Amino acid sequence: MAGMIKRLFAHLFTGNARGRFPAADLQRIADAIAVGETCHAGEICFAVEGALDVRDVVRGIQARARAIDAFGRLRVWDTAANNGVLIYLLLADHRIEIVADRGLAGLVSDAQWRGVCLLMEERLRVGEYADGVVAGIEAVSDLLAEHFPQDPALPDEDELPNQPVFL
Repeated sequence: MAGMIKRLFAHLFTGNARGRFPAADLQRIADAIAVGETCHAGEICFAVEGALDVRDVVRGIQARARAIDAFGRLRVWDTAANNGVLIYLLLADHRIEIVADRGLAGLVSDAQWRGVCLLMEERLRVGEYADGVVAGIEAVSDLLAEHFPQDPALPDEDELPNQPVFL
């Protein structure tokens, strides 16, 4: 019960996510996605949510469930090669979730995805939000380039927007 109350307060008092990402940082994140996508044929989407609605916290909704929901709502699954990746950040819970489409199943291990999260957490913990997100995007891009390298002979279609999404 104490954990639920602590989580409820965290969600009630976490400020707006937009305040942590000034316009210049948002552009830097979008640019990191665009640059990464020149090296691989995958698609990366970054979404951030400050806090959940109180009703969702009381119902016990966790960051992973929200990330999976966002993966669907943002249509990250809707890429030609089924190789979209969502990096989801829930500020109130200090959680990073990565949801990868089925084209990456068996290619990238849970430990590798967790490594990306740990890399991001190090920077986020000290308040370096943009640096943490960019580091995560670069690490995901490296994984995508390993399994879905960009073929210079084929046109690359940017299937998902590169701009960060606030939920």
